[in-house]
Amino acid sequence: MHTSVKRVLASKSSKKSSTQTTISRFFTSASDQSQPIDQPGINFQDRRHEGRGKKKLRDGGMSSEKRPKLSHNVEEERDEECMVTPSTLDKMVSPRASVSHATLTRLKDFSCPGNSESRVSDQGIKMEVEPSDSGKAKTSTMHQHDTIMENSSSELVEEFKEEPIKIKQELSFTQFAKNTVIRKSSEEPGIPNRRTKTIYTPLEEQYMEIKKQHVDTVLCVECGYKYRFFGEDAEIAAKELNITCHLDHNFMTASIPTHRLFVHVRRLVSQGYKVGVVKQTETSAIKASSTNKSSLFTRQLHALYTKSTLVGEDVNPLLKLGDLEQAEDVVQDSGNNYLMCVSESFDKQSKELTVGMVVVQPSIGDVMVDCFKDNVAHSELESRVLKIQPVEILVPSDLSETTERLLRNIALSSVQADDRIRIEKRESAMFEYPTAMGIIKDFYRDTPHQAVENQGKGSYSLCMGLESPIVCCLGPVIQYLAEFKLDKILLCSSSFKRLSSDADHMLLNAATMKNLEILCNQTTGSVKGSLLWVLDHTQTPFGKRLLRKWVSQPLKSVIDIQARQEAVAEILSSESSVLPSLQSLLTRLPDLERGLCSIYHKKCSTQEFYLITSTLSRLSTELQALMPAIQTQLSSALLKNLLLDTPQLLSPAHNFLKVLDEKAAKTGNKTEMFVDLTDFPVIQKRKEEIQSVLSDIMEHRREVRLVLKIPSLDYTTVSGQQFLIEVKNSMSSIVPSDWVKINSTKVVGRYHTPFIVEKHRRLQQLREQLVIDCNHEWISFLQLFGDHYYILRKAVCHLATMDCLFSLAQVAKENNYCRPELLEDKSQILITAGKHPVITSLMGDQDQYVPNDTHLQGDGKRAMIITGPNMGGKSSYIRQVALVTIMAQLGSFVPAREASVGIVDGIYVRMGASDNISRGRSTFMEELVEASDILARATSRSLVILDELGRGTSTHDGIAIAYATLESFIRDVKCLTLFVTHYPPLCELEHLYPQHVGNYHMAFLLNEPESTSDEEEMHPEFITFLYQLIEGAAARSYGLNVARLAEIPESILRTATFKSKELEALVNSRRNMVRVLSDAWSITNKETLLNWRKCSS
Repeated sequence: MHTSVKRVLASKSSKKSSTQTTISRFFTSASDQSQPIDQPGINFQDRRHEGRGKKKLRDGGMSSEKRPKLSHNVEEERDEECMVTPSTLDKMVSPRASVSHATLTRLKDFSCPGNSESRVSDQGIKMEVEPSDSGKAKTSTMHQHDTIMENSSSELVEEFKEEPIKIKQELSFTQFAKNTVIRKSSEEPGIPNRRTKTIYTPLEEQYMEIKKQHVDTVLCVECGYKYRFFGEDAEIAAKELNITCHLDHNFMTASIPTHRLFVHVRRLVSQGYKVGVVKQTETSAIKASSTNKSSLFTRQLHALYTKSTLVGEDVNPLLKLGDLEQAEDVVQDSGNNYLMCVSESFDKQSKELTVGMVVVQPSIGDVMVDCFKDNVAHSELESRVLKIQPVEILVPSDLSETTERLLRNIALSSVQADDRIRIEKRESAMFEYPTAMGIIKDFYRDTPHQAVENQGKGSYSLCMGLESPIVCCLGPVIQYLAEFKLDKILLCSSSFKRLSSDADHMLLNAATMKNLEILCNQTTGSVKGSLLWVLDHTQTPFGKRLLRKWVSQPLKSVIDIQARQEAVAEILSSESSVLPSLQSLLTRLPDLERGLCSIYHKKCSTQEFYLITSTLSRLSTELQALMPAIQTQLSSALLKNLLLDTPQLLSPAHNFLKVLDEKAAKTGNKTEMFVDLTDFPVIQKRKEEIQSVLSDIMEHRREVRLVLKIPSLDYTTVSGQQFLIEVKNSMSSIVPSDWVKINSTKVVGRYHTPFIVEKHRRLQQLREQLVIDCNHEWISFLQLFGDHYYILRKAVCHLATMDCLFSLAQVAKENNYCRPELLEDKSQILITAGKHPVITSLMGDQDQYVPNDTHLQGDGKRAMIITGPNMGGKSSYIRQVALVTIMAQLGSFVPAREASVGIVDGIYVRMGASDNISRGRSTFMEELVEASDILARATSRSLVILDELGRGTSTHDGIAIAYATLESFIRDVKCLTLFVTHYPPLCELEHLYPQHVGNYHMAFLLNEPESTSDEEEMHPEFITFLYQLIEGAAARSYGLNVARLAEIPESILRTATFKSKELEALVNSRRNMVRVLSDAWSITNKETLLNWRKCSS
């Protein structure tokens, strides 16, 4: 049945609706788009022009008794306005859910307050709108529909003709939260124009528009003096930041104050989120004078942040050394914020896996590339990931399952979420060679020619010379960093470095890095207890980063190693005052490397810029003063080259520092930043205009004094309001009626004349325009400074090298290290009284580490088979040899009385017992995979360390595998080998290769208990460890002694001891039987037979 409804207008248009819009507006029924609609149906009153707490005059005029007041547009009033018409009812439900599922779940028990007539029954509402097939609608259904429409507002009753519709009413908010069904026409409506009012506020529409373009980003939206989160972003922020989240209009929302933005952005980023900061791009005064003054403030995405892209003043407002560390609850930057991009290609014919890699640290400026062949276990990729320790990895969406599993396991290896690697997947098409090459071409082609020239010629041609797997990574990296406006760091391709160069650096694979605890210990994963911890006495952040590279990439060039040794030796022995002065210069320096890169990206604050430039200028001046002493008093070529070049490289900082006003720079006032405005005509012109307006306002005082008849009257400023004219309330009668009353007290009233109102508005516009102009000039100023980036960065690298050399010298002095001899043409490791550097440092002075000698020579005894009791110090000894070798080749002094080391091209370590369930490998399988990798890669110039190979299987198989592997290293590979074992048969190799193999064991004292046959009386032997390496093989391992140290119950120890004696006796009897039978087989005469019978009886 058709329902004909007439529109009834409210009797008083100026009276506000008594019923406030609530969340129940979500349940307003909507007709199908195919139904014709004659008139607009619902029109909620526009509250934009309603004064809060004020009554509007009905005639629209102004009372002669009341003075006009300046009305200030409040943005939040505009944001909350809501207008709904039947023509847009179908569009009230967006293709995207207006309320997230999690939000609606929270609100499933929510009920809207109202009067008794407007309350709906307990059933709730579930709406499903369908065209009626019969052309009629049920009368009872339409009656319920009319009732709902009438109760939604006490003064707005909308009636319109429409086709019959079928409405199912089931008042259930829970069902609506779980599944809102509104059937629409096939044409999907978008969000209407902002002026066509919808259920969304303008601010929400603006947020949704930005969110569509950045779906995977948590957005912080600037709204006045706070940043707001909406929808699911608000729920994430509430969870991670421990702040309140509540419903506001259509979305859940949460907010943070503007001055705490950097804290909260860092927290969200540390948890693995991509965070976007959306800022207002308009100012209030300029907008008030524009044509769109009644519309919403425009906002744009200002910056994006992830773990590897924390660059900018939003996340680094503090730069002075110690400020950021002392700030409460601020997530600190990790030492290396590397972004790693990985691509792989598999050749089906050769069955070879080729991996391409690009590693970038946008906050520092490091760019490294690599291309390598990898095996099935992906050990090469794993070693590079562990060495670089990136915070973010960029991979294609079609990455192989094996590689993805490896990266995921490494990413999840950390217990804490803020230490985990963030993995970003991109479209696989971006990693294809033609697409990547196209991105690279466009990137270098669109770059201004002069910029490329200044930063290194032939950038594109150099990229053309890269291997195709690297090109496939470089394209996606350029595109990814462009989203963060950090791609500028890739402009100079001539600064790209090779990540791993076999010709320049010793090879340390993943297993070696972990087992030798080079960068972090295996127990807690922290730096303490590692080789880096022992050597790191650097005083600057950039020096600390460089030393980390030195430790993970020891040198192979004897010339370079000796240059570092000479510099360390001179620092230790020189009595010159130059070196202490240089060391004092490095104390309490800010992170110059990071600061320069921030300036280069044009993302630094004025405080950061001033701190960096003033520090560079001071260093240049002080180093220049030391030049005569450096030239005459220093002899090390490396030290002289570093120090003589640095002042000249730092000189550009002087010119930029002269331009700045120190006070303005430290306070962040860009309008007073530049001392001389000759080079900044735009700022100069704007300031002249401001001064002109100020002069007019000051001249206006004459007229005001004449009107009020107060010759000494002057303007006052109260609560930021300038140019106020104070008049006592007793004299208010002489105040002209067109003056605007700003505020008042019991004693005085404060006014603006129409002239001041106009001029003050103009002054505000000019001041805001001045800020905009200063920002533009500031960016141009940073661009000029960026042209000197590579020169200044080179100077900072010199300072970092000095810091590392001072650190190595301090370690050598404190621990009484010796200078090792490096040999290029010999394969040998000769160490006298060597010590483990980490254990010695951890033990301190209260305990003494037992030193040991090492004699390995490629043309002599190149393999040491080490046996001895458990807990005797075998593993510590072999680690000690490897660490001393690494220290010698990175240029450090070593913990020994004397050392001579031939250049080692790689150290390979296989020790420990651990399975790898994620890859489906047992403990024994993991052992053999590592052994196989060592066999494939080791050369005659390598150091191979194997600790108890073959113990993961049965005794016979384990001995056989260990024996064959060790023999291969001795006979075929001919590398320097340290082999720890508990298998006595392996010691027989000394008899087969007497010139190349030696048996050694860790010395001990044995205190055997009295022998007895009673099981209850038996006790294990008591061992005293001497930790001294001596020649000869140990007959037993004395494992029961370790069981006693581990506090195994006494009863179990007695049983084990008895069983051990029993098995030992059985084995000995069998051995005797074999020996007797063997002797019998060799009997040739009667005399020999008699002797055999006598011996065997």
